[in-house]
Amino acid sequence: MSLELYRRMLRIRMVEEEIARRYGEQKMRCPVHLSIGQEAPAAAAGMALRAGDQAVSTHRAHAHYLACGGDLKAMIAELHGKATGCCGGRGGSMHLSDPAAGFVASTAIVAGSIPVGVGVALAQKLRGGDALTCVFLGDAATEEGVFYEAANFAALHRLPVLFLCENNLYSVYTPLQKRQPPQREIVSLAMALGLQATRVDGNDAQAMHAAAMAAVEVVRSGGGPFLLECMTYRWREHCGPNFDDDLGYRPAGELAAFQAIDPLPRLAAELALGDLQLQELRDAISGEIHAAFTAAQDAPFPEPSTRDVGIYSMDIDS
Repeated sequence: MSLELYRRMLRIRMVEEEIARRYGEQKMRCPVHLSIGQEAPAAAAGMALRAGDQAVSTHRAHAHYLACGGDLKAMIAELHGKATGCCGGRGGSMHLSDPAAGFVASTAIVAGSIPVGVGVALAQKLRGGDALTCVFLGDAATEEGVFYEAANFAALHRLPVLFLCENNLYSVYTPLQKRQPPQREIVSLAMALGLQATRVDGNDAQAMHAAAMAAVEVVRSGGGPFLLECMTYRWREHCGPNFDDDLGYRPAGELAAFQAIDPLPRLAAELALGDLQLQELRDAISGEIHAAFTAAQDAPFPEPSTRDVGIYSMDIDS
């Protein structure tokens, strides 16, 4: 099980590193928000979920999409704006969807997917069974009014929803301490709203997996909504493929400190994975990534005649 956790984390890392490497070719014309450095929460959540569960995500959605079983070729094609993309080339990086994998949607609006996920959880409860919804969100989403409304509704109706908060300490260039009062913690805030909540080290992959499994079990068994705050860190710029440590909005040495506790080599060491085993994993994933990019580049763009498909408006003359 832990080897599969490592494989999923490595796959996310390698996919996003390749996106970063190729982004300058100008073939991916959409903005990209990378999760390099914070793969453990996504991978752990993906392993805790099962068929029938559903998930919604944010603008930083690649890791969640892949961890939940989203189609890699369809994702890479979407970034290239191709007709074979998971949204037909219309959504780009921030609007991914794979209903077959239970990945309902991601959205560019901060906190915008939270009420969608709560609505999905309401539908699951009305249908019966033990399926649940995972709502991926960032720490900045807890500063939006819709978070409070959705959390309150979920708690009131004991909905089967896991709020998985990836607290990477920053919203664009603004650190947490300049956005939220120091005496308030996200887990305490969640509990005050009626959610069960706990915090976990998101750079410790095995602790992250154990916490995700425990939280999912609470929700699935009818215990009501749960917020899991995962302390993590993004290595690269808020939006784009580059590093931005030179801008000075992070304290000197902070990035290096988090890179020193990179969850990937940390888990590899805990599992005593040998060089040959690690290389075999990398080779297999590398082949899959190469095939996805090749397929995306060979795929057609959407036909101009389909430009109005999926666009809805009110007929003001009716």
